[in-house]
Formats: sequence, C-alpha cells, structure tokens
Amino acid sequence: MKIVGIIPARYGSTRLPGKPLKDILGYPMIWWVYNCVLKAERLDEVFVATDDERIKNTCNMLQIPVMMTASSHRSAAHRLQEVSESITADFYVQLNGDEPLIDVEAINACVPKVVPQEYEFGTNIITKMTDPAQVMDSSNIKVVFDDQMNALYMSRVPIPYPYGAIDFEYYKHVGIIGYNKKMLDFYRDSSPGRWEVIEGIDTMRFLDYGKKLKFVLVPTCHSLSVDTEKDLEMVRKFFEQKK
Repeated sequence: MKIVGIIPARYGSTRLPGKPLKDILGYPMIWWVYNCVLKAERLDEVFVATDDERIKNTCNMLQIPVMMTASSHRSAAHRLQEVSESITADFYVQLNGDEPLIDVEAINACVPKVVPQEYEFGTNIITKMTDPAQVMDSSNIKVVFDDQMNALYMSRVPIPYPYGAIDFEYYKHVGIIGYNKKMLDFYRDSSPGRWEVIEGIDTMRFLDYGKKLKFVLVPTCHSLSVDTEKDLEMVRKFFEQKK
C-alpha cells in the first residue's frame, strides 16, 4: 500500500502573506514542515503542492519534492486531487503547510491499516479539548461521532449541547485528513453542500453527501498554525530553545 503526504502551500495569506517562506532560524517555514513530516513512518513519499513560483523555486533549491498546481483551487482538497492525477497512491494525507510543529504520531494515526478503494473513504484526526476557551473558540471545529468513530457532524459552535447531561467530552477536528482517490475525485466533481456553506467547513461536504469519513482520536495533538507574526515568533523561540 502506497501512502503519499501532500503539503499544500499558498503564498497568499490575509494575515501573514508569504508565510511558507518566512524565516525560522535560517530556513523557510516550508522546510521545517517538510522535514517534520518526513519523520512519519507511515508515509512513503511527501510532496509540497503550490501555485507559486517563489515557493516552487525555494523547494527546488532545498531539494524538497514539489508540484505546481492551479491557482484557482478553493481548498486544499482540490489541490490534493490535482496531485492525485499525477501521483498514484492508495491514500493521500493532507498536511498543513503552516504547522512546523505538526504532530508526527497524529500523521501516522491518520493512515488506516486497510484503505478501501471500492467507495469514497477518508479519515480525519480529532483530539479532546480540555480548555473551555477552546470549546467556545469558533476557529476550533467541534465534532460528534458514533460508536464506530464515523463522523456525524462538525460545527464551529459547541456540540453537543449539554441540555440533558453534562457527563461528556468535547472533541475538535485537527487539520490532518486522509483521502482515497475516489474521495478526492468526488470532492472535485461536487458542489458545496448545505451544511458546508452554513458552517464554513470544507470537510462537511463529505457528510452532506453521506460519504464515509472516519474520525481517528489521538490523546494529544499539540501543534500551532502560524497565522500571525506573533505565532511565527513563538515557533522561532521553540526551535531556538530546542536547538
């Protein structure tokens, strides 16, 4: 079984333009992400997928495998689907290009022992939330699932609502998502569903259309999405201390 990791990397960012190329101790952020992802034993190959020549040239200079994709893609899944047309694999794992502290064990956990190919199938890492502030933060996507860890719903508001009981945990979506080829092709060929539009959550499309999305629970998944200069400084200090 061949597993490929894909790191989508855009130059354009409202809050932090050019963030894949932001310097962290002498190397661009995309270099740190790539080298962290390489530690995941379940991945056979890793590629950066970008629509920007500056990112492509930097990857080539640093000997990071990179593929150019269309600039018209609205989401990372669209970019992965284009890569899947050129790179044949049994499973494709989406890895955020702005998380140089990405959790390697969570990447490994995203890859199931067996990947069905006869129907659309995907996995999504989730983790438990312990801070009430996290639960109320709309940037943390809350999830609910059945006894077999099949995804039921995702929302930016706290779900479930503690109306009849308070003895439960809240869980959140982590941006490590796996797809087989059929799932990626479905995403390319479909339109946003009702709940995807309302919640503003791309992954909701699979649930809108009744596709098989398995949640994979990891005990802890510490990472940091670099969206601001403050986030970038925190990452620089982390690597400086580690060094």
